[in-house]
Amino acid sequence: MKKPTARDAIVKTAARLFYKQGYSNTGINQIIEEAGVAKSTLYQRFRSKEDLLMTYLDTTGSANISALTNAASTATNPKDKLLAIFDYLQERTTQPEFHGCHFLNLVYEMPEGEERARIEIKKQKDNVRTLFAQILKPIHQEQLADEIYILFEGALIGHKTHHDTWPIQSAKNTISKLL
Repeated sequence: MKKPTARDAIVKTAARLFYKQGYSNTGINQIIEEAGVAKSTLYQRFRSKEDLLMTYLDTTGSANISALTNAASTATNPKDKLLAIFDYLQERTTQPEFHGCHFLNLVYEMPEGEERARIEIKKQKDNVRTLFAQILKPIHQEQLADEIYILFEGALIGHKTHHDTWPIQSAKNTISKLL
């Protein structure tokens, strides 16, 4: 097995810390210490904490859309594909390491003017909307993608607020009624 590079260690550590304790509450010195690298090593690979954040958002976004696509692939028809995504979400939220949506957690703590991160978060969220539209295309219901997306986001926020899966189940019930 290939030994992780210093860059990999930095990204993995930053991702864990940004997700668990937030971007604003994570300092470069903590990332350096927990990744076991020198400050110069970090700055050779990332010009700034924001550059590290952008890598985190891109990596997490790719993993997220892949997981949602894989969940959808377990079903054969559009309705069941969407419900499978929400089943995946429900299962994911019961895991102890789940601390909410990576992107929603960050967007709420980003101050005005942090447009680079907001643009990347929007891109990742638009990828989810696009996935829903692709799933609905075979039944000519792409126009429902935004409604499904709002249910998805609402389920994430509801879970974060209530620490319960009922918002996800409620979203699934609504999808069943829509389709």
